[in-house]
Amino acid sequence: MSQPTPLDGESIFDNYRIVANRMQRLAKAFKALANPNRLRIYTEILKQDTARLEAGCGCFITDVVRSLRIGAPTISHHVKELVNAELITVERQGKFLVCKVNPKTAALVRDLLR
Repeated sequence: MSQPTPLDGESIFDNYRIVANRMQRLAKAFKALANPNRLRIYTEILKQDTARLEAGCGCFITDVVRSLRIGAPTISHHVKELVNAELITVERQGKFLVCKVNPKTAALVRDLLR
């Protein structure tokens, strides 16, 4: 019988760390989506982001405000929470804020739910 090399132990630890990191990211994402307003906002961004995927332009926050009839300050707060949970990214284009779904986190959630 061969003795495990330190390298084997390191790879097991690395795998554990990767899995633990994924679980942390998923827990953060689901915690953010547990709020009904955030779930509505994320769903709207996802819909508009998918519709504009070919153009690659994302979703304007003003479109979300209009479509959901939630006040801008409330949306701003919830968008920050979605960014902190790594569910979306936000960038400024001129005077507009544009949201895009974070594909890495979306893939993690999608893989879990399959």
